[in-house]
Amino acid sequence: MAKKNTTKLKVVAAPDVTPAKKAKAKPNAEAKPKRMSAIDAAAKLLTDAGTPMTTKEMIEAMAAQKLWTSPGGKTPQATLYSAIAREIATKGKEARFTKTERGKFATKA
Repeated sequence: MAKKNTTKLKVVAAPDVTPAKKAKAKPNAEAKPKRMSAIDAAAKLLTDAGTPMTTKEMIEAMAAQKLWTSPGGKTPQATLYSAIAREIATKGKEARFTKTERGKFATKA
C-alpha cells in the first residue's frame, strides 16, 4: 500500500488593512456635571423636607427647587412612584425610602 501525503496547511489570517482610529482626548475639555436622576432628587428633597410626601408633591417641589424636571413625560409621578417602590422591594432594609402610608414616602432616619 502506498502512503498518503498528509501535509497540513498553515492558515494565516489576512492583515487588517483599515487603519485603527484612536480616540483622542480633548486637552482642555471640561466635564459636564452629571444630571441628577429623579429618584436621587427625591431622596435629597425628602431628606431636606423631613416630612412624608406623595410623588406628585415631590415632582412639583423638585421642579420648583430646580433639582430635576421631567424631560417631557406625561406621568413622571407614576414613574417616580415605581422607582421608589422598586428600590424598597429590591434593597429591603438598605433602601433610602420607607412607605409611611398609602401613597406617601419618607427617607429613613
